[in-house]
Amino acid sequence: MKKSKMSKGLFTSNSDSWETPQYFFDKLNEEFNFDVDVCATPENAKCRRFITKEQNGLSLSWEMYCALVRVSGGRVWMNPPYGREIGKWVKKAYEEGRKSGITVVGLLPARTDTKWFHDYIYGKAEIRFIKGRLRFVDGKNSAPFPSMVVIWGGKRPEQPL
Repeated sequence: MKKSKMSKGLFTSNSDSWETPQYFFDKLNEEFNFDVDVCATPENAKCRRFITKEQNGLSLSWEMYCALVRVSGGRVWMNPPYGREIGKWVKKAYEEGRKSGITVVGLLPARTDTKWFHDYIYGKAEIRFIKGRLRFVDGKNSAPFPSMVVIWGGKRPEQPL
């Protein structure tokens, strides 16, 4: 059966970047007080300190970026590209979250059937599924996928979003 243009558009995008809505980030920032945004552009950065695509956040120590702000520990915000590289970002978040005092909070598509979900999130991080669909910045419609907030590192009580 051939997919119509309409249904195909619901599951694909010309971009793998989905900018976090400011109100949504602000709510999480109240709780975590983030030090660095590790997947940003100068136009969409959510924190004063941020890492761009050109700087390659996958190859840098996020802990080091936090150390520029805090004596110990750190709070990292991550809304990675949602394309083929997402598994690498989730693995990096898991690894950084295992470092002493580092908390990594990621906004991710709720793809519970993926290898990266089972290898680096399920049973290894706090998961907050988002009720309904997020409307990302510049999005005319809600996202064509469910989303979740994943927290590696520090422990907190479960809170619905």
